[in-house]
Order: sequence, then structure tokens, then C-alpha cells
Amino acid sequence: MRFGVLLLPEFRWSTARALWCRVEEIGFDHAWTYDHLAWRSLRDATWFGAVPFLTAGAVVTERIRLGTLVASPNFRHPVPFARELVTLDDVSGGRLTLGIGAGADGWDAVMLGQDPWSPAERAERFAEFLDVLDRTLRRPEVSFEGRFYSGVGARTYPGCVQAPRVPFAVAATGRRGMRLAATYGSTWVTTGDLGPEGSLLGVDEGVRVVREQMDRLDETCVAAGRDPTSIDRLVLTGPRLDPGLTSLDAFDEVAGRYGEVGVTDFVVHWPRAAAPYAGDRETFERIFTEVCSRRQHG
Repeated sequence: MRFGVLLLPEFRWSTARALWCRVEEIGFDHAWTYDHLAWRSLRDATWFGAVPFLTAGAVVTERIRLGTLVASPNFRHPVPFARELVTLDDVSGGRLTLGIGAGADGWDAVMLGQDPWSPAERAERFAEFLDVLDRTLRRPEVSFEGRFYSGVGARTYPGCVQAPRVPFAVAATGRRGMRLAATYGSTWVTTGDLGPEGSLLGVDEGVRVVREQMDRLDETCVAAGRDPTSIDRLVLTGPRLDPGLTSLDAFDEVAGRYGEVGVTDFVVHWPRAAAPYAGDRETFERIFTEVCSRRQHG
């Protein structure tokens, strides 16, 4: 199992620089950030853009993979976004993974002045956004006329460092979204997606929910003609799934249970002083220093 950490894009560079270096030093396999214009209870707090935040992290790290968890069409057009991704992939030396999902209601959904999208329109936009972004990142020039997005002679020189494009980690829990993950994703992403955020599922219930979702993903892959073992499975804890960060033994139990059912990547939030994702940094670092060291020498 690979381990990842998510840093909210709330740190000024004087602090963020050391944090990016520290997560790589601890031994995490990948590091992520949220991609929002403003986010929930932190709407009026410090909040930086995801792509610049990751780009800064790429400059001061060498090994760790970096990505959004997750970007969405809520406030993005695939052509300028592709440009940003190509740039970030270049700066990172090919260490970018694009975590992407359909998005949800919230500040992002209305901040540009649009009316909130219905669930059906959101799903249709996501499907079109993924298709266009996939083609734009693979080709040096593309034109398209879609229902929601259009482009005329859109260029993407010099293209991605990673061939044929940066890998996609597609967040999905429903059948339609899982079909998109099976079509475009190298990784499938879930937060468990059951119950209100902040109400954490314990390990037994969380594993059950994720296992059932992965069973549906397997069926979807088979129906699409894809080998289910060819897609990684990433669990983002914190919003709905308890990460077990009270002690090393507790974390070993939780991560081990998810690993037993086939989860390949397990992501936790960097501990904050206050909610959301409040935690003790000393305990957190002690857990992952041991976990990552043990795996490295194991």
C-alpha cells in the first residue's frame, strides 16, 4: 500500500516550503491538495490556488508525486486547465497526477455567477470535460464543439512529460462515474461517500462501504473490457472515513483492513490545529515516520 498526505492550500510560502520538504522527508508516496475557489468553513480564511500551490511544492521536492484531490469542472474550462497541467507536469519532472471529480454544490458552483447545475447536468458536464481534457492533453492541437465546452485550434505544446498524458485519478461512487474511471483513470478515488461530512465511519463500516464500491468498480471495468486489476484504488480518509491517527497501532489496524480488501493508496490529511482535520502533529509524524521507514526497509 502507498501512503499519501493532503495539505490544504492555506499555508503562506514561508510555512508551506518547509511542509512540502517535510512530507517528502517523512517518506510519503504522494501529496495532494484541494482545488476550490473557496471551501466551506474556511471560506474567509487564507486559501491559495491549487495549481500554484502544487507547483511551489514541485520546486522544493524531488521524488514525491503531487496532485489535486480533486479538481472539477465547477469553475474550469478544459483548454486553459490543460495548459496549467502541462506546465505543472514539466516543473515537477513528470510527477503530477490529476485527481478529478464531478464536483458538488457549494461556493465553487455559484461564485462565477452561474446557477447551480442539476445532478444530471453536472454528470454530463463531467463526462464531456474528461473527454475534452483527455484529447487536449494527448494531442498538440485539437478543435471540438461540445454541448458545454468548445475549442478552436487549441494548442498544447510541448505536451506532457508523462506519455501519453498525465495520469487521471477519477473520483466516482455511482455507476456512471465509475464508467468514466474505467475509461480514463489510472486510479479510482473514493471518500466513502456515505453520510454527512465530519461524521466519520469506523473501520468496520468504512471497509464495508469501500469494498462494495470496489465490487461495483470491478463489474464496471469488466463490462467496459478493462482488467479490474489495472486500475489503482485510492481512499481519501478524513471527510467520511476515520483514518485511525490516534496511535501507530490504531493506524496499522485501519490501513491494514483497507489493504486487505484491495485498497492500493491510503491518503490522510496533514493535521491542523483546529477543525476540520484537527490532530496532533507530533503523533502524526511519529506514525508515518515509522510506517514509511518500516516499509522502506521491510
